[in-house]
Amino acid sequence: MSFIETDEQKALRAAVAALAAKYNYRDYVVGKARRNEPLDELWNEAGELGFLGVNLPEEYGGGGAGIYELALVMEELSAQGAGLLLMVVSPAICGTIITKYGTEEQKRYWLTRLADGSSKMVFGITEPDAGSNSHNITTTARRDGGDWLLNGRKIFISGVDQAEAVLIVSRTEDSKTGRLKPALFIVPTDTPGFQKTRQEMDIIEPDNQFTLFLDDVRLPATALVGEEDAAIAQLFAGLNPERILGAAMATGMGRYAIDRAVEYARERQVWKTPIGAHQGISHPLAQVKIEVELAKLMMQKAAVLYDSGDDFGAAEAANMAKYAAAEASIKALDQAIQTHGGSGLTSDVGLAAMLGAARIGRVAPVSREMVLNFVSQHSLGLPKSY
Repeated sequence: MSFIETDEQKALRAAVAALAAKYNYRDYVVGKARRNEPLDELWNEAGELGFLGVNLPEEYGGGGAGIYELALVMEELSAQGAGLLLMVVSPAICGTIITKYGTEEQKRYWLTRLADGSSKMVFGITEPDAGSNSHNITTTARRDGGDWLLNGRKIFISGVDQAEAVLIVSRTEDSKTGRLKPALFIVPTDTPGFQKTRQEMDIIEPDNQFTLFLDDVRLPATALVGEEDAAIAQLFAGLNPERILGAAMATGMGRYAIDRAVEYARERQVWKTPIGAHQGISHPLAQVKIEVELAKLMMQKAAVLYDSGDDFGAAEAANMAKYAAAEASIKALDQAIQTHGGSGLTSDVGLAAMLGAARIGRVAPVSREMVLNFVSQHSLGLPKSY
């Protein structure tokens, strides 16, 4: 296992960084976020350049690389404050699951569109009563002749207003055991019986969250992805990439905060001395730099393990990376604001507006408490507490 990047990966970093600089946080993202508008111009250009589908198979228009490269794209975008939330769900989760388990027809139709960004597919797993316990999912699917009927409710589903379809996690209606046997369905957002309601969020973000209602949503047999009573691995095939991409986004955000703080600490002078010369400023920034780089290493390890086919090793590393990156990004942003003093809270600087977005990493896509449960049980071998 090596994290020494190839010339091709370095070139990809440089190309993404150049695009991100064009659509940076202060000049582009924060204005769109305050108006609650999606980052369509950035998304479309990233798709045209092949960045969004870098992990998808070449025969369907992708780059033929791995989650490592997709995480690299996310990190470099986020390092300019231009992370794309729907990259986590569209190419990473949905693209991965369809690549591994979809039919040839599903791959031809969806992967080609996900690869160039011309279509988005989002992911519907979270339910109001299930919380972090995905085994308690109550959205059901039952056969009706040659079709399927879906009924249920989902909550905190990102970007439904931008998506052509939602990959819905349900369970077969006759599944009576306590163990989840998920059935995954591609549900076009214009399907009769499918309703979305925007959730009011108290953070500044370009992407909306939705509650979904599925009332006898009729789907053809071709909407099923994979097996009817799929192994749990079919669902979780997309969740390790989700955690890795979440870690990449947080890592990039931490880099962005540190860069803004260092930029200010070099220029701002008090008593004819740049404030960055004082250890009260420099040491906290050096500390968060170390913590962000450590989180990045764990994210890279998780991506390499995943791309090598070590799903369990990737799960441990992906959870750790997600935890570490979320904590490091919040700390970096807080320190960057502190470095700026009162100006760190102004809209001109814009750092305070990122705090809510960074804070998401502690609760989604999995809470830090559930990560600690995973590490306690699977890494340390301690008894399960729930």
